[in-house]
Amino acid sequence: MTQGQKWLRRAGIGLSALVILLGAGWWLIGPDWRALLANPPSGRDVLFWSVPQRDAAFRMLDALPMIIESRPIKAGGAVRPLPEGEPLDLGGEVDLDAFFEAQNGVSLVIVQDGRIRLERYANGFTRDGRWTSFSVAKSLTSSLVGAAMKDGHIRSLEDKVTDYIPDLAGSPYDDVTVAQLLTMTSGVAWNEDYEDPQSDVALFDKQAAEDGKSGIVTYMRTLGRAHPPGEVWNYSTGETNLIGVLVSAATGKPVAEYLSEKIWKPYGMEQDATWLLGQDGHEISGCCIQATTRDFARYGQFILDGGVTPEGAVLPAGWLAQATVRQADIGEAGFGYGFQWWTWDDGAFQADGIFGQGIFIDPARKLVIASNANWKTALGLDDKEWPERADFYRAVQAAVDREAGP
Repeated sequence: MTQGQKWLRRAGIGLSALVILLGAGWWLIGPDWRALLANPPSGRDVLFWSVPQRDAAFRMLDALPMIIESRPIKAGGAVRPLPEGEPLDLGGEVDLDAFFEAQNGVSLVIVQDGRIRLERYANGFTRDGRWTSFSVAKSLTSSLVGAAMKDGHIRSLEDKVTDYIPDLAGSPYDDVTVAQLLTMTSGVAWNEDYEDPQSDVALFDKQAAEDGKSGIVTYMRTLGRAHPPGEVWNYSTGETNLIGVLVSAATGKPVAEYLSEKIWKPYGMEQDATWLLGQDGHEISGCCIQATTRDFARYGQFILDGGVTPEGAVLPAGWLAQATVRQADIGEAGFGYGFQWWTWDDGAFQADGIFGQGIFIDPARKLVIASNANWKTALGLDDKEWPERADFYRAVQAAVDREAGP
């Protein structure tokens, strides 16, 4: 981080300082920047930004190095086509305008049988824009574990986490396996309350790294044990951040570079993406990939295709059969948790991010739904955004079924 970036953060004025630097010509920088400058966030605590600040920033977080830095996920030369299909008839059950308004939605791409059946953008967001993914990134991080196993960098899911992150030795992670990290059943205590500024999810990125350790490893070492390993599911972004450290240690590469090498380039993503970095310079692996909605849909199609690119299989045989089915009980009827995927008992599964990001995949219907939004709250439960989106997924499934006939 440059001294100028440190000064901006210490001053607590964030992007508002840029108004002074740009002077009377600030309007030349484009509508996204103007919107953000009108509501400049202070610091990196995205969880506690206002809705207007998030509306402006979520489409350009990787363009704000004075707040948070990023690493590129490079695309290749050949782009995997997403041909247009027949428009999907949602019937009278769905008012798409009302759905977008209720969700504060910005993008929706529905791919069925490899073709785009519905595509829509709103609130000034466009097909070429990148939106931040939040915990959708967890599912991509999970795929990198599979890729590292296929490449021989990770021997077994039953290996101890400390085999790959020795700096965790002597912590509650001593007896935790890679599989238990993937399923969030380590038993290590973690508070994921997005509205509590003292929760672990709000504090981890503020941790100064000990000498020779990453910031997230330093933070995770401080946690206590709540349950024996493997017995209780507890949602933990910290655990996915550790998965990223583990993959980097095993492969010798930043996870952004490994994602580019294994999936982004060979599968044919259209644009470069980015991955936001923690203050320790490591990708925040439980969060924060910026990509176009079409490329998020392509990632869903990559999974639907069995994790295969033109260069061959990226994932081990049987990986997706394990990763995308219930491995842990989350205490909610009809749903479970796999390897960083939320599972539906009907065979569908999804990558899910706070504030309304999602990739929904239904293998039986050859269906991928990628969408982005900015809900009023992180989980959208108070205003019903999550249930409304789940109902929308079901309505799309029903529309595909109607087309197929009895």
